[in-house]
Amino acid sequence: MSATGALHPRAVWERYATPSEWPSWAPQIRRVDSAQDRLAPGLTGRVHGLFGVTTDFEVLAVDDALRTWSWRVRSGPARLTLHHAVLEVAEGTQTTIEIEGPALVVLPYAPVAQVALRRLVRP
Repeated sequence: MSATGALHPRAVWERYATPSEWPSWAPQIRRVDSAQDRLAPGLTGRVHGLFGVTTDFEVLAVDDALRTWSWRVRSGPARLTLHHAVLEVAEGTQTTIEIEGPALVVLPYAPVAQVALRRLVRP
């Protein structure tokens, strides 16, 4: 899944790399609690979402130069691994996400993720 928008790739990457910024573009996120406010491998925390849903997370990998990162999220028995990339394109930025997990969780989450990706790449 992907989205393309006019925002510069550096700005998009900063929105990803700073967890406290996530609620500004991801409507399903209300707040993020973590020990530090910059993505780094091993960073853990909790995302507070809509309707009181919370998700624990661990960042698995971050590559600032390539603007890619991966994380594992868990809410109750549901577990997903998400891989993100920020790419420079003629129109500005393309951001992509690959979601690994059970279809029962991935399928309903995919439309929500698509909305967030679109908002992420817009000024």
